[in-house]
Formats: sequence, C-alpha cells, structure tokens
Amino acid sequence: MTRLSRLRFMDVDRTRLPVRRRIRSRGVPNALQAHPVAYTTECAEAAQVTSQLLGPATVTPVRGARRDFQCTFNAVQFLDVTMAYLDYAVATDIAVTHAADAYSVHMTTSGQAHVHVDGTDHLITAFFALVVSPGMSYRLHVEHDSPQLIVRIERPAMERQLSRMLGRSLDHPIEFDPVGDLTADTASRWHGALNILSAEVMSPSSLIQQGVGASSLEELIISTLLYIQPHTYTDSLVGEPRRSGRAAVRRSLEYIERHLAEPISLDDLATYSRMSPRSIQAGFREDLDTTPIAYIRDRRLDRVRQTLMSALPEDGINVTDAAQRWGFTHLGNFSGLYRRRFGESPSQTLRRRAVADA
Repeated sequence: MTRLSRLRFMDVDRTRLPVRRRIRSRGVPNALQAHPVAYTTECAEAAQVTSQLLGPATVTPVRGARRDFQCTFNAVQFLDVTMAYLDYAVATDIAVTHAADAYSVHMTTSGQAHVHVDGTDHLITAFFALVVSPGMSYRLHVEHDSPQLIVRIERPAMERQLSRMLGRSLDHPIEFDPVGDLTADTASRWHGALNILSAEVMSPSSLIQQGVGASSLEELIISTLLYIQPHTYTDSLVGEPRRSGRAAVRRSLEYIERHLAEPISLDDLATYSRMSPRSIQAGFREDLDTTPIAYIRDRRLDRVRQTLMSALPEDGINVTDAAQRWGFTHLGNFSGLYRRRFGESPSQTLRRRAVADA
C-alpha cells in the first residue's frame, strides 16, 4: 500500500494489489527497478492498475496467451511527472475509453504495438511513440514481449508551463498529434531529457534524491515535449520567440520570477519595465487574461506546492513555513486559495509526500 500511495493518481482506497518480488525483471529500466508498484497475473487487477495510470481501460490477453499473462508495473513520480514501466509479457489488447486527465507518452522499449485512434491505425515501435491527450479514446494492441515506457504529465502542469512559455493564458485545450517520430533530429532533446531524469533517479547523490531540483527537471521534460511534438499551440509557440508581444509584460514577468519571494508592488514592475502601471495592467489583462497581483499570487502558490512536494522529513518544513517563505502571511486565506488552485489542502500535499518517503 505504501508503494501504491507514492503515485498520487492511484486510488489507494480501492486498490489492493500485493507487490511480489520477481525472479527476473524482464527488462525493467535500471532507473525503475527499485520502484515496483504492482505485479499480478490476474486480468481484472491488471485492468485496475492500467486504469489508474491511463484512464478507464480493459485489459485482454489475446486468445491462447491467458496462461502466461502477467502485469508488471514499476513507476516513480516527482511533482507532476511520472515515469512508468508497464509490461504484460504476452500479446494484449488495451482499450482506453477516456484517457486520464493527463498527457502520456508511450514508448515501446522492444517489440511493437499497434494503436487505433481517430479511425486510423498506427504502428508504435522504438522509433514511433504514442502521445495521448486528456480524454482521448484509443485501442492499443501490444505484441508479445513489448513493454511500454510511459511518461505521464499532469494536465494542469502542462497548461501552466505552456502558458508561461507563451506569455498568455490558453484559450483552448492542448491536444497533441497522437504519434511522435523518435528518429527526428528534434527528438534528441527528448531522449536527452529522459536520460537526465533517469540519471537523477538512479544516483543517490543527485539533486532530486536530496529533495531539490524536481521542478526544474519537470519543466525541462514538459518544455521539450511541447517543442518537439506538434500540438494545437505549435504555431503560436514556434512563431513567438518572446513570451509576450508587450514589453511591459515581458519585463514584468522577468522581475516577478527573480523577486517572487520578496514583496512586489505595481510600482516595482513599472520601474523595472519602464512602463506606466496602467500599461502593465492592460498588458496582463489582454495578454494573460489576469492581473499582475493575481499572476504573482498564482506563481507563489506554485512555488509553495513545489516546496511541499519536495520537502524531506528531515527538513522539518510545515505548511506555515512554506507559505511564509513565498509571501503568504494570512494562512486562512492562503489555504482557501491553495485548495481552489490544486484541488486539495496544503496539509494534504505535505502528508502525501511524507507517505511517499515512508
């Protein structure tokens, strides 16, 4: 149960799967071998695990393969990014009726798989990845001995990162093209980011193992995917080398990021950007669909969450410490703002981290 609770999207109250030690790993990546979540030979239990990761799903071994079916699930989660390994051992059909509220990249580490999405069939191999957007419906057929390495990114994190990269709010959902070419020159950025992530997981002396650096690494993973895989905002992202068309907004965002833990006034932004307060307010309203004060508040809430999710037990950090570190002095108001933004209280975030470290 402790291992299941490491993954925040796993419904611990409904999932009761024992993690049994395997005789052999069947190719579990080195970075994930020390992070088993579930192992089962029962299709119903495998479907439950798969549904927690991907969304409501059925798991059906092909005819004649039921006797050798086994589901192996290893995973490690950071803040909003999860790296997982899912293997059914035999040829298996997975039907996902409504993908989870997250983005996921499926990479076949050996063998091959076939996906049917939007009326079209695609071959998924070590050279072509499946990229799933929230709510997508698809059918995946994995061949014998064709394990999947899956990177899951929570939807709010993807949207926050793209909004910061564009310098404005999003006016429609992010939807990726369902198949990504892993042989393209740009894909080397994705492979490099995954190698860094794997190295951080494996090294006891890495920054992530020390409880810091997860947010920066996640930004690298998310930004890389946004740049290399076509999606509904690709033209805007590639066509806008700057975060905003307005100098007042660009300069203000620079100042905010550099001084987020300090008191920031509208006059401070006006002085730094060499623009009038009225121009700054108009720019934030038209480019970001918000106000400077609301933007600063939301960025501080993001940093509080990162602090709580990165905290180690020996750090002794509590909710009050994290809130005050990022400029929140009225804890009652802070808790309400935090819950509205993240769907849980700050103490729940901190408790979940404590359970994951247990």
